[in-house]
Amino acid sequence: MGLRRVVITGLGAISALGENVAELTGALRRGFSGIRPIQLVDRSKLRFSNGAEVPGYEPERHFDPKQAAMLDRFAQFAVIAAREAVRQAGLEAGSALFRRAGIITGSCVGGQTTEDEGFVDLYLRGKPRISPLIIPKTMANAGASRISLEFQIRGPVYTISTACSSSNHAIGQAYWAVRSGMIDLAIAGGSEAMFSMGILKAWEAMRVVSPDTCRPFCKDRSGLILGEGGAMMVLETPESARRRGASVLAEVVGFGMSSDAHHLTQPSVEGPALAMQAALDDAGLPPDAIGYINAHGTGTVTNDPTEAAAIRAVFGSHAARIPVSSTKSMHGHTLGAAGALEGVASIAAAREGFLPPTINFTERDPSCDLDVVANAPRPGNPEFVMSNSFAFGGLNAVVLYRLR
Repeated sequence: MGLRRVVITGLGAISALGENVAELTGALRRGFSGIRPIQLVDRSKLRFSNGAEVPGYEPERHFDPKQAAMLDRFAQFAVIAAREAVRQAGLEAGSALFRRAGIITGSCVGGQTTEDEGFVDLYLRGKPRISPLIIPKTMANAGASRISLEFQIRGPVYTISTACSSSNHAIGQAYWAVRSGMIDLAIAGGSEAMFSMGILKAWEAMRVVSPDTCRPFCKDRSGLILGEGGAMMVLETPESARRRGASVLAEVVGFGMSSDAHHLTQPSVEGPALAMQAALDDAGLPPDAIGYINAHGTGTVTNDPTEAAAIRAVFGSHAARIPVSSTKSMHGHTLGAAGALEGVASIAAAREGFLPPTINFTERDPSCDLDVVANAPRPGNPEFVMSNSFAFGGLNAVVLYRLR
């Protein structure tokens, strides 16, 4: 069997910008910020006060009480996004296609909220016994396993944890699995929910969280803003989509990954450049084919100029002509879910004829010399879109999508 084309027939998302893809797309078009004062923990105990939480999230709108009790917030987000993607793809539990389907998800911290609550009970409150649900709720594969159970998918199901590149690694591996014929359909993406005191204090100690907001590629950027949510895609072959009468939303055409082999937290230019070039090579595309880049764009002092330099290294003179944005300025940095959420955002926006903005943009930084889509969306109909994810540990994952 030769390599097969892989298309996307379903998208799902939940984030600070809304509980579905339509709400996400509308917020991107408006340049709306999902960054607000943190509500889930006592922010007076933190050096930063803002985050990108899913506003007004109520589990009972999506799960019965028993289901909700079994699933940490991050796993709930994974399931909600998967349900939307599966529904848009025109599939349902028990579908014949699910007999040769897989699920690959990504998460950086897994059930951190549940783990934190367990430690509070054990060490602070001195409780001798803690909940027997802690292990199944904290495991990083809890979302993938619940999706498998809900849709009766018995093929390969697993979760990747490569920090902030997790969900791009998941989408890329799902793409390769369908392309090779290992499976005929995949649900792929990621989810994250890190708004508990323990993980927030850990990020505080890193001194990379902004005291106010996220300004990627700006001269006065002051750090990232943490966000939560989930995003999923349904991947299958064009033939299978055509047989079912399913609409093709986009095509995955390339995937590249690399390691910096440089430093646990300080990025390099070479590693991200290798991943971007690997994705182009995998797709058989020249650099000048790319019409838009959804950058990793965290808004930290070191990431943004390093990513800009990597883009220039790969794209040469074409770099100045590629519109670039970081939607993290709106939905925050969702860690292991970032690549999936930004991939869904890029596809959804491009299908409606616009490029999402980098909001909060003030003064251009000469060290980030890119064509940043600043503050307002820009009309655009790119054929090929690149989505970058670069993680602590120097692990990089880049996915290429075709929109027309």
